[in-house]
Amino acid sequence: MLAWLIGLPLLAATAAGVGAQLRRRPRPTLRALKVLNLLLLVGAGVLLGLALSAGPSAAAGAASSTARTYGGQALIGAAIAVAASSIGAAIGVAYTGSAALAAMSERPEMFGRAMVIVGLAEGIAIYGLVIAIILIGKA
Repeated sequence: MLAWLIGLPLLAATAAGVGAQLRRRPRPTLRALKVLNLLLLVGAGVLLGLALSAGPSAAAGAASSTARTYGGQALIGAAIAVAASSIGAAIGVAYTGSAALAAMSERPEMFGRAMVIVGLAEGIAIYGLVIAIILIGKA
């Protein structure tokens, strides 16, 4: 909680500073933000790689070192399944929803058929959620 109390005003001040810089000099500020985001992404990838390649810690004890578990990998897989299926469903709903609205504006009686198509696109996210539940159950 203390970290949030310290970090939140710093984040607000940083956002205000970036906003002021974007109004004054938009192009160089955007380049600097791209570089900063790329560095943060590479750093997060390095940390993720180190976390996945690290062996069991000494504090885990002898019981966990004899039996290898894949709990962390299953949770990461569940997160990837939910994220990817949600992004796919969002793209599908965006295209089918706009087409459904265009069709309903011309023929309002097509509401039922259009909602079925939009629901099929949303089903992709439900499949990802089911896979995540299965993976979490195996963890």
